[in-house]
Amino acid sequence: MSLIRNVILLSAVAAVGCGATTSQNAPRTTPTSTPQATVPTGPEEVNSSTRGVIPVGQEFDVRLQTPLSSETSTVEQRFEATTAVDLMQDGRVLVPAGSTVRGVVTDVKRPGRVDRVGSLTLSFDRVTVRGRDYPFRGMATQVFESRGIRDEVGTAGGGAGVGAVIGGLIGGLKGAVLGAVIGAGGAIAATEGKDIQLPAGTIMRVRTDSSINLN
Repeated sequence: MSLIRNVILLSAVAAVGCGATTSQNAPRTTPTSTPQATVPTGPEEVNSSTRGVIPVGQEFDVRLQTPLSSETSTVEQRFEATTAVDLMQDGRVLVPAGSTVRGVVTDVKRPGRVDRVGSLTLSFDRVTVRGRDYPFRGMATQVFESRGIRDEVGTAGGGAGVGAVIGGLIGGLKGAVLGAVIGAGGAIAATEGKDIQLPAGTIMRVRTDSSINLN
């Protein structure tokens, strides 16, 4: 029993330490728990000198049409989005706003009892422009990830919250295993996790991994 308690204590210290470090440092860019909610302003320029071609590495924003969640989504699940603004080239509209972009869920992580982090990784493989379909390879530039225990530890008020979590784990081993340890200030350890939710209308950035020839 003593060995089990020591293992749980070390795990708790590591998890809480990681959470505290993350909350104090600058916000991460990838993965992210805060997908965009507002539409970018103005058209985007295609970075290519070849007429009618969207090059590798081009980035553009799309608006999600299909709600996604790490709770219900599955790998290889199909979804749709639409381009958020016009993609321009040499003063003409190459891809109009509202063009359909189709994608697939490539990875889903359900939150665990300790790390409490859910995530979604999304890729794209087809765009429809003026009624014609064009295959391509692309990825969302973010891995969408829930913040999990990191946010909860951050609201616990420093050392007091950390002590309450660790104290609960040591003093209530059975409760910890069952996911019933709650520290002061709202910090929670060893409970069911949080899922990432992407509602319809979410704006996300897409990067092309292959060129798109629209000629």
